[in-house]
Amino acid sequence: MPFEAQDPEYERRVRESLAKQSYMAKLGVKLVRISPGEVHLSLPVRDDLLQQHDNVHAGVLASAMDSAAGYAAFTLMPAGSGVVSVEFKVNLLEPARGERIEARARVVRSGRTLSSVAAEAWAITGSDERLVATLSGTMMCLVGRGVSG
Repeated sequence: MPFEAQDPEYERRVRESLAKQSYMAKLGVKLVRISPGEVHLSLPVRDDLLQQHDNVHAGVLASAMDSAAGYAAFTLMPAGSGVVSVEFKVNLLEPARGERIEARARVVRSGRTLSSVAAEAWAITGSDERLVATLSGTMMCLVGRGVSG
């Protein structure tokens, strides 16, 4: 289902908000795709993001998918609003190994206050892509609190 952004400046707001997240910067997360209701984030796989079995840590996967999902919802929110996660569930499908991880999120249903979102984490090596985790969640629109994302 195609969505229409309420704010024509949604892309700028997402970029500015992501730039304020020092944790995402520490992980090396980059914005690779943005459109109304959809955001893709990418992060390089590095040794410091691996757990004891040399797989990308589940917390890293969850963080990337959560941020992608939140920003997907944020693209549909009005100017002057912010976004926070209300809840999410993660399914780890297989070990996450590759050159990079791409978190691809989309809005399932956008509401005035709450939005339902879905995200997938893909482990990518060259042209090979493997689905390694999924997220289902709910994001909340914060309006009128002087927040910007």
